[in-house]
Amino acid sequence: MASSIVHRQNLTPRVVKRIVVVGLLSLVVPILQFNGTANSADSRVRNANVAEAPSQKDDAGARNAFLAAYTVLTHPRCMNCHPAGDIPLQGDDSHLHAQNVKRGPDGKGKYALKCASCHQETNLPGANMPPGVHNWHMPPPKMRMVFEGKSAGDLCRQLKDPRQNGGKTIAGAIEHLEADPLVHWGWSPGDGRSVPPLSHAEFVQKMRAWVNKGGACPD
Repeated sequence: MASSIVHRQNLTPRVVKRIVVVGLLSLVVPILQFNGTANSADSRVRNANVAEAPSQKDDAGARNAFLAAYTVLTHPRCMNCHPAGDIPLQGDDSHLHAQNVKRGPDGKGKYALKCASCHQETNLPGANMPPGVHNWHMPPPKMRMVFEGKSAGDLCRQLKDPRQNGGKTIAGAIEHLEADPLVHWGWSPGDGRSVPPLSHAEFVQKMRAWVNKGGACPD
């Protein structure tokens, strides 16, 4: 074939060789590009799967991490907004909220006794004065997220249950604990109130360790 091309077009063998090489490359390069794109897509899928999977499954480590975080979740700064009933709790002794305040249909109070009526954007000055932060509220009645009276195992399983945590994965369930200003308030609660036994950074680290080690729950 090359000789016929040379004969008809008066091309030298070197030029013919170059034409053949260019022609082959025009076929090979798209194949390589396709394979590269496919491999890249496969890599993204694999990386996504790794991100969703525990980084190191360790049931004992996960349980220990959750038990440490449990001391925060059941501290009054957390538990008072997650009571067993519809009345929020107050104080370090977790007594029922005065004025007969109740959860309401959206977790923000009932009738005229709305949370925002007393709980402003910041804590009011003075010991045991009404605390405040943006969007002060309880969980809504359809997703009550009760902490009061829960064992470590029961609370752990509740946090993992999409039917009770708003349809989240266990990683998504702790985003609220990591970023929500209402959670951060627990470490700046105003005069006259104690703070949880772990710092917020330590608490988040324990929760993430629980997730990364597989999310196993205490018995």
